[in-house]
Amino acid sequence: MKVCVLASGSSGNCIYVGTESTHVLVDAGMSGRETRNRLEQIGVKLADIQAVCLTHEHSDHIAGLAVLHSRHGINLYANAGTIEAVRLDAKTNALAWHVFTTGSMFQIGDISLDPFAVSHDAYEPVGFVAASGPVRVGIVTDIGVSTHLVRERLKHCRVVIIESNHDEHLLANARRPWSLKQRIAGRQGHLSNQHAAELIAEIAGSGLSHVFLSHLSADCNLPDLALKTAQTALNRQGYAQVRVQLTFPDRISDVWSSD
Repeated sequence: MKVCVLASGSSGNCIYVGTESTHVLVDAGMSGRETRNRLEQIGVKLADIQAVCLTHEHSDHIAGLAVLHSRHGINLYANAGTIEAVRLDAKTNALAWHVFTTGSMFQIGDISLDPFAVSHDAYEPVGFVAASGPVRVGIVTDIGVSTHLVRERLKHCRVVIIESNHDEHLLANARRPWSLKQRIAGRQGHLSNQHAAELIAEIAGSGLSHVFLSHLSADCNLPDLALKTAQTALNRQGYAQVRVQLTFPDRISDVWSSD
């Protein structure tokens, strides 16, 4: 199994998860051209992609949907709430969908996807656990608060991609409207470094080998601060061997492979 975060941030989000025979994107927040370019950097052709699975309908997660589907014939998967929201936009209201049910696992090739509910200000947002054989990859890109369900789904994952959006002090002092700060810090907003670190430390186990920190704010976070906060929490729990890495808006992350 191979994982790479092709893009992460408010300008666009897209994650590649694949095996030798199955190639899937989680979200499609980049142009078709940029998606192709970044896939080629990891040795995957856009023509190999069988599906895009959506976490939710926000623009930074769906910007490339129409092109990937209509021009390249890539299948689209989402739950009913997300599809309803996407169809409110005239550019995407005619797309054809494969509908999954939140809480019910579905299969694409040799990858199973288990969508679970998360707290975010969207119609029906989800995270995913993508699995092939014994390898499980947890994906939670936009989430306001950790819940028991989220923690249970992320336990026993080999790799976790999780939001570490902002530093609470930097957010409080940012030149942003108070209403926006409240939204970001609220239960349907985005995880802070501290809350992300606490979640990572709680779900860590002997099988966890890799954590990717995603959706870092450009002006309310610092990459080194996010890394240090997560690694410190893991060290305190006795999981110093877990590797924590960043993801980026303008380039791909490192590639993780179960090999």
